[in-house]
Amino acid sequence: RKIGGFRAAVLANHAYWRDRRSATVKGILFAGAISLLISFFATPALIRFLAKRGYGQIIRDDGPRTHHVKRGTPTMGGIVLIIAAALGYFISHLLTGVSISTSALLVLGMVVGLGFVGFLDDWLKVSKKRSLGLKARQKLLGQALVAALFGILAIRFPDENSLTPISLNLSIVRDTTVVLGAALVVIWAIFMVLGTSNGVNLTDGLDGLATGAAVMTFLSFILIGVWEFGQSCAISMGPKCYEVRDPLDLAVLAAAFSGACFGFLWWNASPAKIFMGDTGSLALGGALAGLAMTLRTELLLIPLGGLFVIITLSVIIQTTYFKLSGGKRVFKMAPLQHHFELLGWGEVTIVIRFWIIAGLCVAVGLALFYAQWVVA
Repeated sequence: RKIGGFRAAVLANHAYWRDRRSATVKGILFAGAISLLISFFATPALIRFLAKRGYGQIIRDDGPRTHHVKRGTPTMGGIVLIIAAALGYFISHLLTGVSISTSALLVLGMVVGLGFVGFLDDWLKVSKKRSLGLKARQKLLGQALVAALFGILAIRFPDENSLTPISLNLSIVRDTTVVLGAALVVIWAIFMVLGTSNGVNLTDGLDGLATGAAVMTFLSFILIGVWEFGQSCAISMGPKCYEVRDPLDLAVLAAAFSGACFGFLWWNASPAKIFMGDTGSLALGGALAGLAMTLRTELLLIPLGGLFVIITLSVIIQTTYFKLSGGKRVFKMAPLQHHFELLGWGEVTIVIRFWIIAGLCVAVGLALFYAQWVVA
């Protein structure tokens, strides 16, 4: 009887996880498709609304001259990205009946907060007709406050296995044995969010560049979330299993953001009919950082978001060398994409080649993720 009861319990457990995985995989498809359709059809309406009120992009006079033709192009398209991703995520749960996870809600909350900071910056630019919105300190402070709130909340709300949305350990492709503690985790969250959101912001300088690169990184998080669920310690205990709180639901959220970016890219590709603005770039960067932390792949975000890292480094190198050398420059202009513009490369050529680099970086990141599991 004991053996029969144990076997029945095992079979029931497998059936539960199989049904949950099936429902959530449907949720991934629903979230991606719904957010794509919302983004695709809502963006033209936003373009007309912004254009009617004259809320267009202000172009810096010291930038590439080819950008002057973009003056007046509607901005703040990130509003659509946030709304489409959120609706895609919530509607998919209504269709599948799967419960909403705390981890995904916290990431979405951070995205909305960062999007609001970016919206304030964009609003000041278009309303005052100048290329500068919030002061740098004000923007960084706003981002830091949102990130700190996320970090404080994300180390709370343990589930039945005592797993919180983010752990107190540093993670690479999974949690390491390096314990940071609550205070350092919050500081680390601030650092990650500031770096990633501003990295996406710096990349958003050419039509479709940041949007296309973000799509690839979000797709990688879908694969990682599904894989971590399949190898979860809740399903099969072992030395290779992953202790992640809500990997499948985070994959649904990543699918929602990926679909939203896909639909927006139709209108954001060269020649762009709308720009995402800081509203979108800060929000997308926050989503990437949030997914990396909740999926326990914090340092893996470096290769997965390799293009954002490269472009951010180009700005750091340019600024540092300029100060140390007394006014000399490494690049003709930073961020890096503008250097190639001044070399005479066409905008579409730069975007496509940078997308290739982004794809290669994602491939390297996924290879490292899988290689660690094989070696383990």
